[in-house]
Amino acid sequence: MATAHWSRPATRTSIIDKLVEGVDRYNPQNVEILEDYLYQQMKNGEYDCLSNLAILKLYQFNPELYNGDVVVNILAKALTATPAADFNLCLALLCERPVEAQSDETDPFPLYLPQLQFLYQLLRTCKFPLFWEIYRSPDSSNLRDNYIAEVYGFEDTIRENVIAKIVSSTFTRIGKQRLETYLDLTGPEFDAMLEKLGWTVDSKGGVVITPNPDNQIQATVLREDIQLPQLSKIIAHAQSA
Repeated sequence: MATAHWSRPATRTSIIDKLVEGVDRYNPQNVEILEDYLYQQMKNGEYDCLSNLAILKLYQFNPELYNGDVVVNILAKALTATPAADFNLCLALLCERPVEAQSDETDPFPLYLPQLQFLYQLLRTCKFPLFWEIYRSPDSSNLRDNYIAEVYGFEDTIRENVIAKIVSSTFTRIGKQRLETYLDLTGPEFDAMLEKLGWTVDSKGGVVITPNPDNQIQATVLREDIQLPQLSKIIAHAQSA
């Protein structure tokens, strides 16, 4: 997936754009501005990967600024960008966090990292029913209630931006019950989601996916334009070999 979807979101202000795109992104005095922008993303359902990566880069260069709650929030937002590489890009800036960054308080990052990684792998490998099962399990309750609950529209964003996009690029038609398990929706909520996606249910009970370039089979004709002098050289080379 191209990085254009997060390089400069329309909701990014000129102030944030200056911090993210210029040398000011390495100024530790700007970390609070970027953290406030992260909380704005969580509250309004926005997403700006480059801004969030800038926070992690500042943590990397300035361990005393590290905030484990912010890190978990960034990773939770990155889940909604699957199957793009945003989640792994974030982890790449965290994998060698200095020991001195540890504080006396319990750091939520190592506590919730295995759960976040597992959820990411389930999305990336399209194991959607298992994703919802693990996401709603008691083992994930602390992560879900204390962090993911703060991300506005997290579940619907996963459905629309992750699962629906993967389904629409793979299927032209899918069984209704199968799609219900993918989206973790039934009844009126499922019907409302189909209407929002522009998908319909046919007479046989299957869900018809809107045609798009990814789910349509198109014949490709390859035409080789080889001139006779070129062909003669190839034949002569083959004979001399």
